[in-house]
Formats: sequence, C-alpha cells, structure tokens
Amino acid sequence: MKMAFLLKKVWGSVTNRSGLSTSSSFSSSRSSSVGSATRDLLCNPGSLGALDQLPIDVIMQILHLLGAREAARLAVVCRYFRVLVSDNKLWMSFLQNGKDSWDCIAFSETHLHAGTPSEIYYDHPVQLSFMSVYAKRTLVPGAVIIDGGSGYCKYGWSKFDSPSGRCATFLEFGNIESPMYARLRHFFSTIYNRMQVKPSSQPVILAIPICHSDDTESARASRRQYREAIFSVLFDMNVPAICAIDQAVLALYAAKKISGIVVNVGFNVTSVVPVYRGKVMREIGVEIVGIGALKLTGFLKELMQRRSMTYESLYTVRTIKEKLCYVALDYEAEMRKDTTFSCEVSGEGWFTLSQERFQVGELLFQPQLGGVRAMALHQAVGLCIDHCYNSDIVGDVSWYKTVILAGGTGCLPGLPERLEKELTKLLPESMSEGIKVTPPPYGTDSAWFGAKIVSNVSTFTEAWCVTKKRFQKKYKMGASSIVGSW
Repeated sequence: MKMAFLLKKVWGSVTNRSGLSTSSSFSSSRSSSVGSATRDLLCNPGSLGALDQLPIDVIMQILHLLGAREAARLAVVCRYFRVLVSDNKLWMSFLQNGKDSWDCIAFSETHLHAGTPSEIYYDHPVQLSFMSVYAKRTLVPGAVIIDGGSGYCKYGWSKFDSPSGRCATFLEFGNIESPMYARLRHFFSTIYNRMQVKPSSQPVILAIPICHSDDTESARASRRQYREAIFSVLFDMNVPAICAIDQAVLALYAAKKISGIVVNVGFNVTSVVPVYRGKVMREIGVEIVGIGALKLTGFLKELMQRRSMTYESLYTVRTIKEKLCYVALDYEAEMRKDTTFSCEVSGEGWFTLSQERFQVGELLFQPQLGGVRAMALHQAVGLCIDHCYNSDIVGDVSWYKTVILAGGTGCLPGLPERLEKELTKLLPESMSEGIKVTPPPYGTDSAWFGAKIVSNVSTFTEAWCVTKKRFQKKYKMGASSIVGSW
C-alpha cells in the first residue's frame, strides 16, 4: 500500500510538471533511457500491467525520484520491476548524485575494481552491475589516509573532500623513510592523536614515498625492511587493515590514469617514475634528479640575499616561491622582459621579485645556474622515455607519453608547457609525438586524492587491504611483496 501510494504521488508530481497524459503517444520514448536488457523485456505488451500506459522515460524518472532505497525495494514486486530497477543507467544516475564525481567513480570501478596491479587490467571491459556497485560503496568503511614523505605529510578521512591536517615531517619526525620502529610509531601515533581517532576504528591507506628506487637486490631488501617496519608498527597499534601504495601510482590514479610517467618533484629530490598498469616499473628504471623543492627554495633564498632582502625564516621564502615564481617557456626571451611583481606575506609585509621569479624554476632545466651538479629535468624524463620505448612491454606503445607532474613544486605555473617543449626538442619524433605533460590534478594533494579514489572503490576492503593475519602468513612464506606496487 505504501509503495502504491508513493508511486501514485510521484507520478502525479511528474505529470503536473511535464503536462504528460497517459493517452499520449510514447512509442518513441519507451526505450531511450534504459539499457538493452531492460528494453528487450519491456517491449512485450502487458509486462508492467497498468503501468504499460506510461513511457519508460517517465517510469525511470519516477524511480529516480523515489530514491535508491525505495527503488531497490521494487525489485521484489515482480520480475519486470526487478529488471527495470537493476538497469545500469538508473544506478549510474544515483551514483552521479553522490559526493564523489562520476569520472572518479567510473575510473575506480572499471580500472581498480579487482585490486592489485597485476589484476586490474583486462583485455575486455568488465560488465559491472552499478546497482551492486552502489550497494557495495555504501558499505565501504571510511579509511584514514596518510600521505607521508620526507618533507610534508597530509592526513585525513577518505570521506572528506580534502586532507584535514598537514605537518612538516622533516621538522617534527626526522627521516621517516628510515625503518626505525620508534620513529615510525611516534609518527603514526601523532597523526592519530591529531585526528582524535583510535587506530583500531578504521583501515588506513598509506601513500608511500619513492625510496630505494633501484632494481637491485640491496634496494629490494631495503624496501622490504621499510615495508615490514611500517606494517609491524601499525598492526601493533591495532589497525584492522592496511593498504599501501606508492605516491607516484596514487598521483597517476588522481589523474584517472593507470599507466604513464610520474614526475614527482619531492622535498629533496625529483623522481621520474614509469608506471605501467598500476605497477612501478623499476626494471625499466626510476630516474632520480638531485634537485627538489628544498633546493629551489634555497636558491631563491640566495637570490634574495644578493639583493639584501630580509625575511624571518625559510618558510617565508617558501611562501614567496609559491606565490610569485613560475617557469619560463623561453628563458632567454623572459630575461628581456619586465617581470616585476609583488606579494604580501602575513606578518612580514610585501616582497618584490623580478627575474628571480623564473630563475628559481629554471634551476630544474639548468642546474648549473645554482651551482648544482645534477641531470636536467627534461634529460631525466627523456632518458626514462627512451628506456620505456626500448622496453619489452607490448600492447599500448604510447603509454609512456602520458607524463603527470606531482608534488608542490610540480604546481609551478609554466612547468608543464616548458617540459613538453624541451622533450619535443630532445627526443626523436617517434618518441616525442603525442607526449602530453599534465600538471598535478589536485595540486599538492594529488597523491592524497589518488588514495581517496582507491579507498572509496566498492571492493576496497577485500581487494586492496591487508589484514594482520594475511601479513603474517605472507611473510612466513617469504613473499617479497603483498600490496600495491612496492
């Protein structure tokens, strides 16, 4: 009775607003908003009884207005309603009305549904039931996301729109990439205390910085030791489940990609990371450039000192860098322009820069300007592309032409265009044609948002997380890797 009354009420609302009449001709509209299975079933006269007089578009609109819960209840009424209610387009519309954007949902459910990198690719698209996806996503528990690195850390709830807190890792905790139990315990305990949450309450998803990047026995042993230390600390704190993925992979996921080259301008160094099907391809080669955000900030500090500019701390210089600096498309041409601009730093007044604004970013392409002995950024990326081009990977031969920038310094205006230009000049046309350099999709928080996409996928708990029991079982068997692309 309640369902009939609700349908009648919603139908009255629809007809009043649209001016539809049950005696109208609707042969052309009965199948425009449903999938093929539903359309085939509903073409049989008498399938919906009295509702046969209604256009399918209107019936679908009624179901949409009823909402997901009430629409799902109609599935038990009869076979025809069961098919109608299970139509993918209806549940896609319900998903689109949620908090997560549709492109994130579509990407995660079609590419990350199966979990581990070795399994997330397939030759043919998986036919998903979005009704099932909707139901499972409502049951996915919120996760704590911790994007930690040698410089800065972002943390927060996966159900939130952005990180809820940040801290300077290098100042508060030292080098957390060193597998020291006590240091890692202090780091994670501090994060949980600031979030005011018990570690045992939710799974945790970790964005792991690229470290020990070589494809050597020594580097693999170091990564294993680091991984064991992190998992041991968190499981000793009673975290129910852990998902750990490389920062570079998460930055790629944030861009809705699973293959490409991630250029992560980190705190101390810049990593050029080839990722194929969600896996860091260390056998191809991760290129490390000895220039990071700290070096660029230090170079700006030196340039400001040459002009006798005073400031209170390196944090002030960093703030000025973020507000005023950019990368010139043509360095020599930029030197001939008037690029003077000013910004205000809270509590310290106004600062004015001129050529310093683009000289700082130029350090990435001409390290010798700052007396740095390092490979130029475009040379490192070009070398990585060359290795990818000559690798044994079959299938999509252009996967390495997707270049995603990551890290705070990766957000410098003009950097994508300049890097793309330099790569086009450096590489032969067979390699450079079609290369696209993309800025960090979510700015400094790209890896965090990549983790958010993973943590909200409908299969997150079973496909992506590792429990303490599974962790201990795998390591008793001597497994070299159990999660993500480590």
